[in-house]
Amino acid sequence: MELLMIIKAILLGLVEGLTEFAPVSSTGHMIIVDDMWLRSETFLTQQGANTFKIVIQLGSILAVVVTFKDRFIDLLGLGRINKLTGSGQGRLKLTQVLVGLIPAGVLGVLFDDYIDEHLFSTSTVLIGLVIGALLMIIADIIGPKQPKTQTVDQISYRQALAVGLFQCFSLWPGFSRSGSTISGGVLMGMSHKAAADFTFIMAVPIMAGASFLSLLKNWEYMTMDALPIFIAGFISAFVFALLSIRFFLKLINKIKLLPFAIYRIVLALILYIVFF
Repeated sequence: MELLMIIKAILLGLVEGLTEFAPVSSTGHMIIVDDMWLRSETFLTQQGANTFKIVIQLGSILAVVVTFKDRFIDLLGLGRINKLTGSGQGRLKLTQVLVGLIPAGVLGVLFDDYIDEHLFSTSTVLIGLVIGALLMIIADIIGPKQPKTQTVDQISYRQALAVGLFQCFSLWPGFSRSGSTISGGVLMGMSHKAAADFTFIMAVPIMAGASFLSLLKNWEYMTMDALPIFIAGFISAFVFALLSIRFFLKLINKIKLLPFAIYRIVLALILYIVFF
């Protein structure tokens, strides 16, 4: 039974790692998986399942930190990334990241309990998947064909704030943080790659802060018996998130958002048939 639980943990880490930063809604996928596995007595108790989801999310966050390690070192003033920008001028600033974090951060604090209590369900995920897909399609159609902001180092404070406002949509489960912010960035004149880079960088502080707070609240459920499950899930999420991020960043300017929008709509149709 323990081996089966570890296999399930690896598979759930895979789901988290592959979907956390792709514009398909990891929260939506995990809510769906939650209905199938996490609440099963053969896997974890509800409290243990909640803790497990926090742990594997931390694995995904670590993958972003590793991918953008030079960028984070520079943002913290601990080094320079001239090899990425070509000069010491015009680099992304920490204050721009903070500006992008403010809108969703404020709303998240104000409505966190309401969101947890009323919005985490398969039906709300369905709504988020479809509306988020429509936003992504609109961004691809309306967004400039030759965006002026080609790299994350060229974004303005106005664009950072606008992306932060679009991030507020991601508080609705199923909408997707990366889907909403990349769409917002494209609509504001950023290339898909620049918007994706800014999205991933901006995700680390807000996700890490929320995850660590949640982990502290659920620390009592980090039992020695469940530790192998948590470790397996964490490593799985880290590895698959690392692969997913690097693959996504190489392709996003070429494939854009439409394929992910189609996937979301197909997934929503399947979920509607299965659950309703």
